[in-house]
Parts: sequence; structure tokens; C-alpha cells
Amino acid sequence: MLSRVADSLYWMSRYLERAEHTTRLLDVNLNLMLDENAASAERRWQRVLQALGRPKDVKWEGDPYALTQALTFDTTNKASILSCIIAARENSRHVREQISTEQWHRLNSMYLQVTGPEMQMERQAEALAAGIARPSEFLQSVMEAVHQFQGVTDSTMNHGEGWQFIQVGRYIERASATALLLEAYHADLWGQPERVGEGNEYLDWMGLLRSATAFEAYCKVYTADLTPDRIFEFLLLDEEFPHSVRFSIDSVQCALEKIQGDSGKSRAEALQRLSGRLRASLSYSSVDEILSQDVVGYLGGIQAQCRAIHETIYELYVDYSIQAALAG
Repeated sequence: MLSRVADSLYWMSRYLERAEHTTRLLDVNLNLMLDENAASAERRWQRVLQALGRPKDVKWEGDPYALTQALTFDTTNKASILSCIIAARENSRHVREQISTEQWHRLNSMYLQVTGPEMQMERQAEALAAGIARPSEFLQSVMEAVHQFQGVTDSTMNHGEGWQFIQVGRYIERASATALLLEAYHADLWGQPERVGEGNEYLDWMGLLRSATAFEAYCKVYTADLTPDRIFEFLLLDEEFPHSVRFSIDSVQCALEKIQGDSGKSRAEALQRLSGRLRASLSYSSVDEILSQDVVGYLGGIQAQCRAIHETIYELYVDYSIQAALAG
């Protein structure tokens, strides 16, 4: 596969996953506003920014609707939902011949939905100032559109090398995002293990699970008994839940193995070692072992290893030299 094709498919997938993650965080926390005081609101929205990697020039100034507008429509912020969808559509346009017609139609429809005249920032500012209903409705529509695109991708695209690069992009973005989300909640949920959760803390636990689409799946495993340690274990180590870090890294490893088999890259051992080491650390660790150490450092290590995998993918499949290609 041409490096530019692999690059565009990979980033198309990462941008859509990033847009869906940001959309879900905003939607969950807008709905939680109904049950919070000023102090909890401050902490909750600061946590949202931390979970999104503290986007440049986006700050909490006491207005959740202004923050939602910035994280949704501000194209000067490259991590905003609108910026991510525009970037995903541009990458898909570069590989129009590699994706299915259904994929293109679904992604193009999403792009037209969020960039249409009725979605101009001035009109959205009025909607955001008016209350929670319309922003939540818009965010829900974006999430549904991303889910539809992912479903169309899996059901209409040949599951060859190109599809595998889409999987790598989706799941490496998801693993990093979930690790960062857990880190953002650490001080409140696991940093003080002696605290008893009640009232707003219970809402925070539920909000964390909903931010990873995990509330119902968690309840099926543990019932509705929300405890910080079980939430941490589920989102980090569960091997069957699609938004857990372990499931995501397992999926990355499987996709990379398939890509290596299809492309015949003999130089992919370093990449396999990186992903395999991270996969093993998640497969053979217990939640008690992890919580007994520096949790923030552990989660930061996962993010660093995801970045290393990303950089090695680029070195091997995108930015490689002619000499390296001949050697592979």
C-alpha cells in the first residue's frame, strides 16, 4: 500500500474517533449540570479539559456553554469537533478510491451537517446560550453519525491492509483517550482511597463510565455497585469491552500483525515488540498491583507507549526512505 494512502486512512480514523470522544465528554457533562453546584461544576469542567489534553487557548472561564462552543465549533482549535470532522473528510477525499461509496457518503453527509449554514458559529452561540437541549441534540447527532460511519466501514470495506490501518488509527486513539480520561479522574477517584463516595461523587463515577460508553456494560459485569477500583479495572483491563485500554491495545496488535503479514515488512519487529510489550503489561497486571504504584505514572506510560507505536508506524509505513523500503 502507498504510504500516502496508509497515512490518510490512519488519520481519517483517528480524527473521527477523537471527534466522537470529545462529543461524548461534552454531552455527558452538559447533562450532569442538572445535579451540580458551582464548586463541582468548576472541578468537572476542568477535568473535561484535562481529559482532552488541555487544548491550546481553550480555558474554563465559568461558562459551560461557551466552553462547549469552543470545543465544538472553534476551527482555530485543531482538536475541536468541527476541526476533527473537517480533517477526517479531507483525508478521506485523498483516498476516495480506497474506501467504499457508502463510507464516502456517510462521512460527507456528516461534514455537510456540521458545516452547513444553519451551523454557523453565531447561530450556535445563540442556541448554546438558550439552554441544554439543542447542544445535546447536536452532539448526539454527531455521535450517531460517527457510529454509523464505523458500522458502514466494517460492513462495506474489504478487510485488507487499508481496513487494518483504519483499525490501528481508531484503537490507538481510543487507548490514549481512555488512559488520559482515567488520569483526569485519578485525584478524585483513586488518589484518596479512604474517601466514601456519595452524592456528587456517585455522579462523577457514573459520568466517568458514561464518558467511555461503559455504564451499561459495567453494570452487566458488576451490577450497579459503582466503586472506584472496579471502574478502574473495567476501563483499563477488561478484555471484552471495546473502550477499555486493554481491548484497544489488543486490537492494535492484531491489526499490526495483519498489516505486517500483508506487506511483508521484515523490519516490523521493533513495532511488534512495542505493541506486544504494552499488550503484555495490560494482560498480566492486576488492578491491585497497578493501584499500589504510581497510577498517574502508569497511565502516562501507556500514553507514551502509544506515541512510540505511532512514531514507529510512521517510520515503518509512511516516512520510510527508498533504501529502507528496498531493505524491507
